[in-house]
Amino acid sequence: MPPALTLQRPLDGLRHYAARVARLTVGRARSLWRSHPRETAGFGLFGLVATAAIAASVVQPLQHGSAPAVAPPAPPPLLMRQIAPDQAIRVNADIPLAGGPNVSAVPFALKGSAEARAQALECLSSAVYYEAGSQDDDGERGVAQVVLNRVRHPAFPASVCATVYQGSTRATGCQFTFTCDGSMARLPDSDGWNRAKGIARAALAGYVFKPVGLATHYHANYVVPYWASTLSKNAIVGAHIFYRWAGGWGQPAAFVEAYAGTEPNARALRSAALAAPHVAPQTAEAIASIDQIPGAEAIKLSPSMRGDKRVAVRFNLIARKASDEVEHEDYTRAFDASDTLKWSLSGDSPATSERPLGTSSSAAPAPAATQPASGQR
Repeated sequence: MPPALTLQRPLDGLRHYAARVARLTVGRARSLWRSHPRETAGFGLFGLVATAAIAASVVQPLQHGSAPAVAPPAPPPLLMRQIAPDQAIRVNADIPLAGGPNVSAVPFALKGSAEARAQALECLSSAVYYEAGSQDDDGERGVAQVVLNRVRHPAFPASVCATVYQGSTRATGCQFTFTCDGSMARLPDSDGWNRAKGIARAALAGYVFKPVGLATHYHANYVVPYWASTLSKNAIVGAHIFYRWAGGWGQPAAFVEAYAGTEPNARALRSAALAAPHVAPQTAEAIASIDQIPGAEAIKLSPSMRGDKRVAVRFNLIARKASDEVEHEDYTRAFDASDTLKWSLSGDSPATSERPLGTSSSAAPAPAATQPASGQR
């Protein structure tokens, strides 16, 4: 129930009670007026002033003010249910789209210096490229719209770069996967980057991708985040499923956060994200895989990092040590070859008796010919 209604409905009972009291006392007031008109007029004037004072202090705030401020919801961490991709697709398909109109966002107005604009374009282009570079233009537009929707929502930072890289330096909690899974170590191709940059530039200039509405979250259709059932699924574009906050936080009135007008340095954020020690989800499959990697071992995490059931991995010198201890064997001894070939492969000195290439060094000499040579060749 909206907060305004919860405050107004208790007054309905008060109004009904006042009306009933008025009906019961109207007869007594008339008789009192007939017997003591002067005293009744003075008492009535005092009551009118008192009523006006009470109304000014109680009723006016309810009409012109607003309900007490409530902190916006915290963005949920990007944790996935451990199910197979084909099963995830079926689970996502069973989640119905939210009913009601899918209201589109208002155009985003990027205000700030030329430097701030350049940083915002860099960060938004990175999000578009790494999150949806394999999709078509609409898939990339959907990602750009989500970023800008977040910038205007009080649950997220009020700048483009801070929104894109939110949580990227924490072991848990990055909001956009590409900022914490090592994707940025892969340099973008020029064509794909230019396409992503064009879509980001249009979004920052006021283009609105209406199909995703006021979505602030999305994920690929082959994974199922734990938060999927707590938000309102409002659009499907390409391989991404989009969600908005449930209730009032997903309505247009909630998107009132003013743009900060400044942007943090995009390169510094990128470098910090790449340098941060991120850890992988702790699953039975992941743990079993670690055991199969030479030189890899799991690190015991502190209690503060075990809340989301994750595990860190480090590599040691076990693999190198094992490699050094392996007894070396000359591979040329594994097959029968002429001395010439063995010498060519090993670099040793040539044998005193070199056989023709391809002839075994242990082959017996051909018997001497006792018959005249024939005409056959």
